[in-house]
Amino acid sequence: MTFRRQVLTAAALTVASIASACAQAPLTEKNISMKMALAIIDGTLEQCTKDGYKVSIIIIDNAGLVRASLRGDGTNPHTMEFARKKAYTARTRGQTSLEFMKLTSNPASAYLLQIPDVVAVGGGVPIKIGDVTIGAVGVSGAPGGEKDEVCANAGIARVADQLK
Repeated sequence: MTFRRQVLTAAALTVASIASACAQAPLTEKNISMKMALAIIDGTLEQCTKDGYKVSIIIIDNAGLVRASLRGDGTNPHTMEFARKKAYTARTRGQTSLEFMKLTSNPASAYLLQIPDVVAVGGGVPIKIGDVTIGAVGVSGAPGGEKDEVCANAGIARVADQLK
């Protein structure tokens, strides 16, 4: 084997071992803590109550799973599932469900409505650290998705200092 070939082989083995070692490193991800979820629910409920709305609230974590939920007094049964779908839409898309509604109103983007469990109505807001979506809040029960979204944003504002 020539010297050049020996050097190339050694280099290839070094790169392979480094790549292998890196591939084995654990994945570190940001997520919603229970304390954060409860603070968001509290802020959301406070805003909606102040505005006179009876709502249900769902917090979705990084994996799109329910982290915490609250069915408000006097809410209709469907509000829990609708809040979950709004939150799931915001988590999946990394945008508010109201923005998703506007996006999918264009026939060229309507195919996105085929994604299971997404809804094109306001009330779902992503929870982000910088540009990284770590979860979402979904609110259902106010008379209109825009009003649900105001409440969701008030809840997220409660933990804004932790999202920096």
